[in-house]
Amino acid sequence: MIEVNKKSPNLQRCFVFLAVVLFSVPQIINADTLREALVKAYNSSGLLEQNRALLRAADEDVAVAASAMRGVLGWTSSISRQKTQTLTTDTVTDAASVGLTASITIYDGGQNKYALAAAKEAVLSTRQALVGVEQQVLSATVSAFMEVRRSRKTVMLRQNNVRVIKEELRAAQDRFEVGEVTKTDVALAQARLAASKSALAVAKGERAQAEENYKQTVGSFPKSLSAPGRLPKLVSSAAASKNSAVQNHPDIIAIQHDIKQAEYNMKRTKGAFRPSLSLSSSLDYTDQDADDFQRSGSIRLSAEGPIYTGGRLPAILRQAIAHRDAQRSLLHLTRLRLEQEAGGAFALLQMARAGRKASEEQIRASKVAFEGVREEAKVGARTTLDVLNAEQELLDAQAGLISAEADEQIAAYRLLAQMGKLTVDDLNLPVQKYDPLEYYNLVKGAPTSISNRGRKLDQVLKSISK
Repeated sequence: MIEVNKKSPNLQRCFVFLAVVLFSVPQIINADTLREALVKAYNSSGLLEQNRALLRAADEDVAVAASAMRGVLGWTSSISRQKTQTLTTDTVTDAASVGLTASITIYDGGQNKYALAAAKEAVLSTRQALVGVEQQVLSATVSAFMEVRRSRKTVMLRQNNVRVIKEELRAAQDRFEVGEVTKTDVALAQARLAASKSALAVAKGERAQAEENYKQTVGSFPKSLSAPGRLPKLVSSAAASKNSAVQNHPDIIAIQHDIKQAEYNMKRTKGAFRPSLSLSSSLDYTDQDADDFQRSGSIRLSAEGPIYTGGRLPAILRQAIAHRDAQRSLLHLTRLRLEQEAGGAFALLQMARAGRKASEEQIRASKVAFEGVREEAKVGARTTLDVLNAEQELLDAQAGLISAEADEQIAAYRLLAQMGKLTVDDLNLPVQKYDPLEYYNLVKGAPTSISNRGRKLDQVLKSISK
């Protein structure tokens, strides 16, 4: 049987370390990875669901525009009773009528054609907006994941700091009792312990806030979170990040489609200055009393065009041109903004990397200094304040490394987002990706509710609403 010397601090630390490892093994095995968190956030994001619904609404604008290029068939019916009184007779006449009407626009100066083209560009722009929201959700997930890890490791660090300072306080009290130090040394240790407990309470509050933010972002409270692993593959220069942003970022692609939409709307407005040609027909049947009926039919080809509109059409055209010019200016501003943000994101990543390396070096040096000061204090060559200051420097270095590691991960994924590369496709996440073409292909032809495609569309809508 092995007898453990309770006064041996080194042996006690070994048992504490082994206990921590044993209790941590199941947590590590069941820990959520960053990849799993990204998958959860993508599958449960209400923001993505909202913007997918907005995209479906834009898809329906294409169906509305397509329907304007087709004929329209309708029906009318009426029932009437007419009573006529004279000096000698009262006459009551009942009548019932039913009719069919049909009309189609043959030529409208291209207004319907350009309206359809503009609606398609609006769909393409909205798709890019959805990609932007996808990047926003994934970027927020990375930040939430790393903030939880940062806050939890900080709490553990603060708890360990409280334990260490308690040991220093006990040592100071023991040395005070034998006359090696003064009461001032004990008071300094007590003050430092109180400050350490306060910092621990703050760290626990920040941990609770980070976990709540994680739940809002990912959809569930975080369990044990594993290390995020290697950083994603990134560019090696700020210029490359800027080029990728200008070419791939959904914001700039969306504005390019907005410009095309504005140009089509301008052409559509010009079509209103031209004449239009339409064809219509009707078939009516009227039944008056039991022995009197009337059938009639007509077909009409009509043309019309503006002569004077009080300045309305020119104003609408100038407005469409102004919208087109505004979108072009926005494209220029967006390009400048994306270049600036991509360059800034690259610089932040470089800063985070340098900060992590510096923190690692600082920890190595602070550990040596702390151990040395503590040993020197045992023989009276150092004061309690020296030990506490050395311990605080080591704590600051460790906290700096925790923050630097989190900042590096966040900065890396933020750079990916600025480059337009933070999507489930680019990250190769195992999710059932939302396909915007599935719904668009069903509605772009404006199907009726009684057609096969219309019935299939109803089934899709039911599955989405669930």
